[in-house]
Amino acid sequence: QLQLVESGGGLVQPGGSLRLSCAASGFTWDGYEIGWFRQAPGKEREGVSCISTRGGRTNYADSVKGRFTISRDNAKNTVYLQMNSLKPEDTAIYYCAAVPKDVFRLCVLRPADYDYWGQGTQVTVSS
Repeated sequence: QLQLVESGGGLVQPGGSLRLSCAASGFTWDGYEIGWFRQAPGKEREGVSCISTRGGRTNYADSVKGRFTISRDNAKNTVYLQMNSLKPEDTAIYYCAAVPKDVFRLCVLRPADYDYWGQGTQVTVSS
């Protein structure tokens, strides 16, 4: 019954914005690092952003720094990815993921390090 459910994807023009949501059920975010990943057709899954279990430290891929922001709403057990100034190269299926980790450290952006995954939500940036 451990589930992660993404939502908020869609079609947007270059320069536009979207906010993705990842809602957790069956567990709470306490003790978990949470990451956002994406996979474009023909490419490997890559890390986008993550937020650490303690301290709220965030990590971003160089390609999205200054444009994307990860945040959480603990009351709703939901993590968000605000995406601004979207580019065609941002087009991908976006996944949220979680891994048990209760330490003070910078979260990681390696897909293999995450245990639990959502089903993905499609983001298409096109004019």
